[in-house]
Amino acid sequence: GCIWRKKVKQQPTVRESGFANILCFLQKIVSSGDEDKDDSLDFNEFSNYLKDHEKKLLLTFKSLDKNDDGRIDFTEVQQSLADLGLEISKEVAEKILRSIDADGTMTVDWNEWREHFLFNPATNLQEIIRYWKHTTVLDIGDSLTIPDEFTEEEKTTGLWWKQLTAGGMAGAVSRTGTAPLDRMKVFMQVHSSKSNKITLFSGFKQMLKEGGVMSLWRGNGINVLKIAPETAIKFMAYEQYKKLLASEPGKIQTHERFMAGSLAGATAQTAIYPMEVMKTRLTLRKTGQYSGMFDCAKKILKKEGVKAFYKGYVPNILGIIPYAGIDLAVYESLKNLWLSRYAKDTANPGVLVLLGCGTISSTCGQLASYPLALIRTRMQAQASLEGSEQQPMGRMVKKIVEKEGFFGLYRGILPNFMKVIPAVSISYVVYEYMRSGLGIQK
Repeated sequence: GCIWRKKVKQQPTVRESGFANILCFLQKIVSSGDEDKDDSLDFNEFSNYLKDHEKKLLLTFKSLDKNDDGRIDFTEVQQSLADLGLEISKEVAEKILRSIDADGTMTVDWNEWREHFLFNPATNLQEIIRYWKHTTVLDIGDSLTIPDEFTEEEKTTGLWWKQLTAGGMAGAVSRTGTAPLDRMKVFMQVHSSKSNKITLFSGFKQMLKEGGVMSLWRGNGINVLKIAPETAIKFMAYEQYKKLLASEPGKIQTHERFMAGSLAGATAQTAIYPMEVMKTRLTLRKTGQYSGMFDCAKKILKKEGVKAFYKGYVPNILGIIPYAGIDLAVYESLKNLWLSRYAKDTANPGVLVLLGCGTISSTCGQLASYPLALIRTRMQAQASLEGSEQQPMGRMVKKIVEKEGFFGLYRGILPNFMKVIPAVSISYVVYEYMRSGLGIQK
C-alpha cells in the first residue's frame, strides 16, 4: 500500500494522494495485528487487534481523565502533558481537544476517544513507559542493564538528568549498604574451590581477622565512583545507537532497543574498564598492600603495564549479551503479562509489582551471565595472587570445569543473590527521596 504512490510515474491527484494515505494507514493496522506474519489479517487476528488496542486506549483515556467524570476537558489535557514534562497553553490544549471532539461540547467522552483512535495503531504509550521504567530505580551492583528510555519531553525539559542523578545517588547508597556481601562474592569467586571451601561464616571471619570491620568495605569507594562516568557514557551512547538502529525515526522496537543497549553498555564498559580492574584489586587487597586508588593504579602500571587494566575485558563484554538480553526479555514478558491480566483502570502496577518484576528480571540476567563474571574477576585478580598462573579465558573455563565441575563457575553466587533484595530496597527508597528533593513529578 505505502509503495503505491511510488509506482505511479505522474504527479498524484488529491484523490490519489488521499487513497495512498489510506492504504499506508491500513498497512500499519495489518502489520500491528498480523500475528502469523502472512501479510493479511484473518477474523481472529483482527478481533484480537481490536480488543488489545481498545484496552490500551481505555488505559490512556483513564489516565487523562483526572477527576474520573468520564470526560476529558482541556485542563486535563494540559495537566497530563505537564506530568510528562511538556507545558502547553490553553489555546493549544483546546486545539488538541477540538481535533477529537465530535459533538462540539469541548469535552471528549470514551466513545469519541475510541472512535477517533481505534484504527490508529499505537505501540508506545507514554503512560506505560513512565510507570514501567526500572533501570534507574534498581541498582544491584552490576552495570550491564539496558539504559533508561526517556521521552522527548523529559529530554527537552531536563528531567532526564535529574532522574539519572537520582538513580546515581540511589546506586551509591545501595552499593555502600551491600558492600560487605559484594566483597564476600568477589572473595569467594577468586579464592573458593573444592579444596579450599569458603562459607559465608568462615569468609567473614577471615576478613574481620585480617583487616577489621572496615575491611568489609574495601573496594567500595571506586565502585561508587565509577557510577557517574559509566551512566553518562552509556546514556549518551544509547541515544546515538538508537538513532542509528531504529527502523522508524522516534520509534524503537524491543530487539533494536536490546542491540542499542548492548552496544551502549559495551562502549561504557570499554571506557571505564580500568576502574573495574582496580575495584577488584582493591576489594581483594590485604592490609597495607595499597594506600588508595592512585597508589593501586600506580603499582599496577609499574609492575604489569597498561595491558593489566584490561584483563578480563573479553568475558566482561560477552557477559553484557546474556545479562541485558535476559533482563530485558523477562522484564518485558512480566510487564505484558501484568498489563494483559490486571490493567483495567490504569497502567500503574504499584511499587511492589514494579520492584518484583525488576528484581526477578535482574536476577535471571545475573544467573545467565554469572560464569562470565566469575572468569572476568579471576582474570582481573590473577596477576596479584602469589604463584598464580596467567591463563587465557578458554583455558581457565576448561580448568574450572575439570577440577570443580559446572557449578564451580557459580562460586560466590549465594552472597550475590543475598544482596539483591536489600540493594533493590535501599536504591528504591533513596531514589524516591531524591525524586522529591529534585522536584521530579510522579
